Amino acid sequence: MKEYRLDCLGEACPIPLIKAEKKMETMAVSDVLIVMIDHSCAMKNVPEWARKQGHNVDIEEVGDGEWEVIIEKVK
Repeated sequence: MKEYRLDCLGEACPIPLIKAEKKMETMAVSDVLIVMIDHSCAMKNVPEWARKQGHNVDIEEVGDGEWEVIIEKVK
């Protein structure tokens, strides 16, 4: 299992979602992608997309208005 970090701080939708999709395509099953987000639109769209794709998603608030979306690739 590898862990990847994607810094999307300061980026509005759909940029974080596009970056997450492209990165997930290159990852192996059981790898983890941590997407750092500070935009509320991306905070809604990235986890929603990942869950629809069947991946495991966890969200941690790491600061005031900053989150890490942790996506485990399952397929």
